[in-house]
This record gives sequence, structure tokens and C-alpha cells, in this order.
Amino acid sequence: MELQNLSKLEPQLVWKHFDEIRKTPRASQQEEAMRQYIIRFAKANNLSYDQDKAGNLVVSKAASKGKEKVAGTVLQTHMDMVCEKNKDVQHDFAKDPIRLKQEGEYLYAVGTTLGADNGIGMAAALAVLESKDLVHGPIECLFTMDEETGLNGARGLTAEFIKGRRMLNLDSEEEGTIYIGCAGGGGTDLKVKLDYQPLAAGSECLQMTIKGLQGGHSGVDIHIGRGNAIELLVRVIDYLSRTYPISVQSMQGGDKHNAIPREASARIAVAGKDKAAFVAAVNKMVESIKGEYGKKDPNLAVAWESTAPFAQVLTTTCQTRLLGMLKSLPHGVLAMNPDIPELVNTSVNFAKIQWTEKECLVHCSSRSSIKDALEASRYKVAAIGALAGAAIEHNEAYPGWKPNLESKLLIHTKEVYKKIYGKDPGIKAIHAGLECGIIGEKVTGMDMVSIGPQIENPHSPQERVQIASVDKFWKVLVSLLTKLSV
Repeated sequence: MELQNLSKLEPQLVWKHFDEIRKTPRASQQEEAMRQYIIRFAKANNLSYDQDKAGNLVVSKAASKGKEKVAGTVLQTHMDMVCEKNKDVQHDFAKDPIRLKQEGEYLYAVGTTLGADNGIGMAAALAVLESKDLVHGPIECLFTMDEETGLNGARGLTAEFIKGRRMLNLDSEEEGTIYIGCAGGGGTDLKVKLDYQPLAAGSECLQMTIKGLQGGHSGVDIHIGRGNAIELLVRVIDYLSRTYPISVQSMQGGDKHNAIPREASARIAVAGKDKAAFVAAVNKMVESIKGEYGKKDPNLAVAWESTAPFAQVLTTTCQTRLLGMLKSLPHGVLAMNPDIPELVNTSVNFAKIQWTEKECLVHCSSRSSIKDALEASRYKVAAIGALAGAAIEHNEAYPGWKPNLESKLLIHTKEVYKKIYGKDPGIKAIHAGLECGIIGEKVTGMDMVSIGPQIENPHSPQERVQIASVDKFWKVLVSLLTKLSV
């Protein structure tokens, strides 16, 4: 059932702000409405604010009475969200509010990403700024822009923009866990020039779509082993082309560098006499592949649509070269951490394939907690592209965040977690990019931890937040601010 009102959820102040956030457009690089909401909020609450050249905002709140000399604390979140939706959902992220539904203990969106990443963190920071009964030292709430496409707000940050030297990043997604490290990352773009020939007489033209996959966050979920729609599409076309002459007209799949592709499609042509057998062979192969994934991706399916005849298709040489590159590109975990169980060291997300009239554009996103391994994975992608004659461009990489088990802030945070949860918290590093890596590199002496509620399946329409965990997250946050004011 669709949920219209969040006012009955606890803590009410956090959910009040999340309700406004989910109504505010905030796609990456389109955060102006969100920025203006925060500015209006600051003015309405007589709080000072500043904005830097990168578009980041900092809103400051004076210390509680008697706490003016306490060291300041920075609460850090990002304004943007990953905008993903199911193809059968009508939703314009530039103007439509996120529609909500509650199922059991979880809050979801209706067919789109929820934006709990990092909307809940933002809502908590705004609630701290608005609350009149908290005890705390000086507070700066840093809201960065364009985090999801490459941590670009953090990249543009200067050390002088914030005064505090201890920071609570509110962008992790596991209840009862404190994160103290993250992976670095960087992307690689491959561009392959396309050559065409006329469509053969007697051909049937079809659009084939691999769909129904769960996708997910390319860092947090990469180790689960869910299907990549682009990879599977290429696998099916390449394998069956050995039996049926297939001509590719175009391929599309994936959208965001940090989301595992859930859908991918190809416009293809087969001989009319082979159409029925070919479609049956694809359906059978997809069912077989579905068995490989089991519960990890139970809804994998293929959809068909007849199209008008194409004017042209790829030449045999071009198609062979392109498919060879696509089926060779890595996707998934490349190396696990030898010392920390279940922590991925290095991975690649085969994130996007796009088509223009003259080029096929491919993007692979690499992550690693080790700088040399990150570069090695990117150059592996580049080497495969070079064999296919692709033009290669590496995006600027961002650094990881090295864990500091001696952190004073970590010690305080552990004590608060144990008091509230009645047990020691988990202490982890994450195979995803947090802005802590960049901020820690820019701001000398910054002591940092990352905390958050239970958010699952981010960067996909299955994203959900456990409602009760938001209340515990809030209690940890306000208790920690009080402890840091002593």
C-alpha cells in the first residue's frame, strides 16, 4: 500500500525532513532544488551557512550553553541520489516526488530508488540543526554535491571550508556497525568505432531485452554475485551466433557507474527462416542461466519485440571485434582482502554500454582499497579495449580511506553503540567510495567514522530502509554528540 504520511514514524523530526527530501529533485549534478531547500531551512532557523565554488553547503549551529569551548564536530552527508527506476514505471526524477510504500518493517519506493542513500543521513543532520533540546559542542553540517557520479563535491572541497577536525559521515548502511575505511575507485571509458553494411534480404528484425535482474550497488553488493544484464546479453548473442547468423544493429544497457546493470537490450536481425528456432534457443538459454543464479536473481527473463527493418547492421568484422571485447571485459570481484573476511579488495563493474551512430561507448568502474591494484584493474580493462582498437580514457581516480583503529572518535563511538545496543558494534571497512577518503586527504588531522541505519539494495528500485533502525541511528547520533561535548 502506498504511504502518504510519515508523521507517525519515529523519530518524527528525522522523518519530517526525509518526507521533504523525497519530494525534492536531487539527481546527481541537478541538486539545486535540494541546495535551496537547505538554504531556506538555515534562514528559517537563524543558522549561518556558506557555499563553496563546488556547490557544497555548510550549515553551522552554535554550541549548547556552556559547551562553547568544546572541539567542533562535522556531520557530513551528500545531497544527490542515484535515480534508477523500472522501465514500466512512469516517473520523472526532475519533478516527481518519490512515492513511498511500507512493507512490514521496511520503507520502499514505488518502482524507483528510495533515496535513503543519503536522504536519511541528510534528514538526521537537518534534525540535529533544528532540535532545541540536544547537548552538543559547535556543529557544522557539510552537505556535498554530486557524490554518486564520482564524489565531485568532495573533490572540490577546500580544507578552509570547514573548521572541525572530527567528522561523522552519515552515509553508511549497516545498523550496529561503525565503518572506518573504504575503497578508492576510478572509471575507464572505451570507445569503439562502428562500421556498417546493408541488412541482408529476408532478415527478421527484433529487439531482445534481458530484464528482471536485481542489480544493486556496485561496491556494497558486488560480492553477492548477482547477474549483470550487459554481460548476460553479450553472452547469449555471442554463443548463439555460432548456430544462427545474427547481425547486431545496436546495444544499450546500464545507466550509472555505481549500479550493477539490471536491464540491457540489443536490436538484432536473423534470417526469417531461423527466427522461431532462434527465439526458442534464446529462451531456453536464459532459463538455463537463471538456474545458475538461483535465489540471487530469481526473476531473470528475456523479452522480445518485433521492429521495423533496420537500414544497416554491423559488418561481420566489426561485430566480431566488438563482441570479443565485450565478452572479455571483467565484471565482479577480482580479489578479496587476505586479512579481513568478506571484505572485497578489488572489483570491476561492467557498468554501461551506449550506442551512437558512429561509436559504441563502454564504461567500466573499478574499485580497490589498494592504489596499485586499482590501477592494475583499470589497465586490464584498457588492455582488452586496446586489442579491439578502442580509444581509451581513464577518469580521475579518488583515494580510499585507510582504517585507524587508534581513532579517538572511534573509541567514543564504540562506547555509545555498546550502551544503546547492549553489545559491541561491528567495526568494518566498506568496498564502496565514501567521501571520507577525499576529505581525509584534503583536511590534515581529520578524525572520522561513518555510521548509518539499515539500508539495503541501494542504487536499485529494490532499495529499502528498515524503519526501526532509523530511530536507533538517531539515538546513537545524539548520544554521541552529547558524549563529544564533555
